[in-house]
Amino acid sequence: MKLTDVKNLDQEIEVVESGYEFLLAYAAQGRPPHIESDSPTPHARPTLEGMLTAMANVADAFKDGHNEYEQVIAEDIRKASAAIRFVLSQTRMSSELIDNLNASIHLRAVLTDFFLYSEVFRPSSEPEKVSQEPMYKSAI
Repeated sequence: MKLTDVKNLDQEIEVVESGYEFLLAYAAQGRPPHIESDSPTPHARPTLEGMLTAMANVADAFKDGHNEYEQVIAEDIRKASAAIRFVLSQTRMSSELIDNLNASIHLRAVLTDFFLYSEVFRPSSEPEKVSQEPMYKSAI
């Protein structure tokens, strides 16, 4: 299976990447432990749930693949998902809790896996064309 064969993979990766960015901002807010339903928005729980679903979809797409790196991604997703489920099982959310999740090597591994995997199939820039003109023109 290749990146281009995975239905909606770009969207799933975007959910995780944008979710991580949201969590960084959430962690910076200095929120004390609180029950989200009793507190003003934004809430971390819906973002974490969306990330968990997106990662499960990617892992599911890779589960029967023969590509060794896809298996690494699936394993990293398993570990990061366990960390997210652990946070979701807590009654109270806080900036410190989310900050510690953000620092988790498991979540960071998934993000890095996604960046590397995506880059292989979609380079971020077109190759530069080599100009036939001289680099410097003579003033003479």
